[in-house]
Amino acid sequence: MESDQLGTPDRTPEVQVLAEPGIRTLRLCRPAKRNAITSAMYAALADALSAADADDDVRVVVLTGSGGSFTAGNDLADMAANPPLGEDAPPLRFLAALSTLRPVLVAAVDGPAIGVGTTVLPHCDLVYATVGSTFRLPFVNLGLVPEAAATLLLPRLVGPGKAAELALFGEPFDAAEAHRLGLVTALAPDTDALDALVGERSRTLAGKPAAALRETKRLLRDESAVTVADRLDLDRRVLQRLLKTQILAGTRPAKKG
Repeated sequence: MESDQLGTPDRTPEVQVLAEPGIRTLRLCRPAKRNAITSAMYAALADALSAADADDDVRVVVLTGSGGSFTAGNDLADMAANPPLGEDAPPLRFLAALSTLRPVLVAAVDGPAIGVGTTVLPHCDLVYATVGSTFRLPFVNLGLVPEAAATLLLPRLVGPGKAAELALFGEPFDAAEAHRLGLVTALAPDTDALDALVGERSRTLAGKPAAALRETKRLLRDESAVTVADRLDLDRRVLQRLLKTQILAGTRPAKKG
């Protein structure tokens, strides 16, 4: 089934929200600027993520770009005009929605993934990229620091030494290195293969029980139970809750009519 765009705008929006059963795709559509993200785009992304999170039928959210770029990162001119100084600034709302999203989050990366294009990836449960994609954390070179909790998540993912090298030098690295480091789940040879891979993986996930998907994602990212005993107890409580829900569902009388 083909995706349907939510809403019918007069022109292509810079953030497209596409829906198909169980899947919500958020596509950055500013190819002339390599999908550099403005404050307005952050607001649209935050709203779309919140809507997907509130919809119990959505099992998977796909974040992707267009025109041969994932994203060139923040639009620096727009950021200068709209600095994210308030706690409810659109970039901060986007990151908050990203970090608490209940559906499985999948990134489909094709081309440059610069700045926030790289720092969002540790928040994704699955990251698929074309072999020609490139990644970069240029923040220090711009007189800034990495956002999106990258200074916490990247050392956990790639190790403290490598995270320091990537963040302090801000040098680009390729998809093969990103895959070797664990930042990328799997590689595709080209754009068509990436679309096919992400489509197949997303549809497979969309066919699974929503509660089980969301609870498994939550457990994989839970940091409250750090010992085996604590994790066994947490697993037990979640499993028993799901079992009770299934038992109750099985004992409800069938609806008439």
